[in-house]
Amino acid sequence: MSTTTWLVCAIAAIGFAFDIYELLMLPLIIKPAIASLSAPLVEALVQAGKTRPEAMASFAPGGENYIFWARLLFFVPALAGGVFGLLGGYLTDVLGRRRVLTFSILLYAFSALGAGFATSLGQLLVLRCLVFIGVCVEFVAAVAWLAELFPNHDQREKVLGYTQAFSSFGGFMVGGANLMAAQWAMSLPAIHEGHEAWRYTLISGVIPALPLIMIRPFLPESPVWAQKKAAGTLRRPSILELFSPALRKTTLVTTLVFAASYGIAFGAIQQLPQILGGPKGHAAIQAVAKSAREKTAADATTAGKPATPPQLAQAAGNATDAAVAKITMAQEVGGLMGRFVLAMLAGWIVSRRALLRVFQIPALFAVPALFWWISTKLPDAGSLDAIRIGVFVAGFFTVAQFSFWGNYIPLVFPVHLRGTGESFAANIGGRVIGTAAAWFTISFSKAVPPDPAKIALVGAVVAGVYALIGAILTHWLPEPGKVDE
Repeated sequence: MSTTTWLVCAIAAIGFAFDIYELLMLPLIIKPAIASLSAPLVEALVQAGKTRPEAMASFAPGGENYIFWARLLFFVPALAGGVFGLLGGYLTDVLGRRRVLTFSILLYAFSALGAGFATSLGQLLVLRCLVFIGVCVEFVAAVAWLAELFPNHDQREKVLGYTQAFSSFGGFMVGGANLMAAQWAMSLPAIHEGHEAWRYTLISGVIPALPLIMIRPFLPESPVWAQKKAAGTLRRPSILELFSPALRKTTLVTTLVFAASYGIAFGAIQQLPQILGGPKGHAAIQAVAKSAREKTAADATTAGKPATPPQLAQAAGNATDAAVAKITMAQEVGGLMGRFVLAMLAGWIVSRRALLRVFQIPALFAVPALFWWISTKLPDAGSLDAIRIGVFVAGFFTVAQFSFWGNYIPLVFPVHLRGTGESFAANIGGRVIGTAAAWFTISFSKAVPPDPAKIALVGAVVAGVYALIGAILTHWLPEPGKVDE
């Protein structure tokens, strides 16, 4: 490949990596973020007649207001990403792949930077919506761009497969970033007079904008799109055309099976921080939080200034975040290996349905069984290593499915509808219907005080239902044919 095509692959890989980086960030930071940003709302409840303990309890994990904001932060950005991502897919067909890709990465990077300085839950929600919009548009633009820059079938399969494998590096990196932020928070510059790890984790999302600013002038436009545009033969995209007799089955089945893949992840796997962390979470992680609290208290006493309750809570929260990040990183290592295995198999297995089932059927059984088992092992301090192995396996079979869609959907929509069709399947299917699984799990596991075992059980059921629907509908998933005009 030429220097230019290597630059193309580098930018696409960075975009895919930080796509998942941003999506997987919320489960890691949601608990400390709500605890930190709920202070003005607690004061409002106190002024309205609630006692302070009652007001604070409502924003603790499992409390009424915690559930309310957790659902908003999980689902509203996904909804915004789905709706505006669909518009972004349309603009990808109208304005070009490269231009939309560039602006989408800049949007989510600088929105992530701003989120780290949020002073209210409302601000955090708005900024997370902008992050999701950028991420949803970026995926569609990048996949269409790569598919058209590499017309050779074997090369295209490898490029799409291996660049998307960097998505799992993104998951690995966000776990590492959260771990480093938790460990180094007290030595980093204060934000709003505090050193909260979740803020530094959010700010790290600005990283993909930096290489893009330098490399952008050297990136080519999709030659297929550009030639049709220059010749005046590029038909105007239409969302309604996705439901024409020729494309209706492709659009509906692809959207629903795409949603099933995301539902497994968001219904169960992405709830691990809520399951393992917290006062009633895993015994080994509770012990880590207790040790951090005691060390902070001892260090403050030695320094002649006793630690305040917020300082103790912050130390325990950072230690919990670090311990949970180590578990979630195991999931991302599994996902990374799954993506690479799919990239290798994509050139060998001709049937796309057969390729998807290699990962889909094991996930159908492995993920629900794992989360049922986790629900029984939370009091067992010695089970953490086994949970790490189980999470690795769940990540391997689930995350690989995301790479499948990047290889598959460019092949089933024509050039003038490629961005629009991909966007409908990925954003309405994956980002809206798929991530709604998180809303179901959070809603049906509501309990005061919070019950991590119940979250794990509900997550097992939600993920199992999504996986079963996907496995059934894959029977009708169209095999790609010739779709270009």
